[in-house]
Amino acid sequence: MTNQQVATRYAKSLLDLALERNELNAIKGDVDSLVEMGANRDLALVLQSPVINTTKKKAIFAELLDKAGAQELTKTFVSTLIGKGREADLVGILNAFDEQYKSLNKITTVNVTSATALDDSSLQTIKSQLAAAGKTEANIEIVTKVDPSILGGFILEFDGKVYDASVAHKLNEIRKELVN
Repeated sequence: MTNQQVATRYAKSLLDLALERNELNAIKGDVDSLVEMGANRDLALVLQSPVINTTKKKAIFAELLDKAGAQELTKTFVSTLIGKGREADLVGILNAFDEQYKSLNKITTVNVTSATALDDSSLQTIKSQLAAAGKTEANIEIVTKVDPSILGGFILEFDGKVYDASVAHKLNEIRKELVN
């Protein structure tokens, strides 16, 4: 379990350094690559293992980051984290960095769940209507998910809010009205 205060502080440090060096977008790319690497179960076990020593963990990550073409700042940051014994917090730190990056760049992530895959035109319509309504930031990142159980329509989730315009939800509301 990641300590959220620790994750926020380390993420802020990385963000500030990236801004200072004018490497923010490159570092964001490195963070995205590290998040993908972190999804690898074996690598996650290496991070959490008390048996694997710090030097070995640093070597593993140095090689992975070299292959990924990561920035020197990213390599140094990860090495420092491992050296301070914070490697178990790496995923939390990367997620906190992503949140801070989105906040800085005024990006809202909207999760869209639909019964079938939506085409680009439909996603653009959703983006423009959300932006026009002023419910989100001007920049919108859409994450799609397909769930046939909602039968039709869609569900939007962002900023801790849920807008359910699914057929399954409407049928449940009608069912409740009929019961009462």
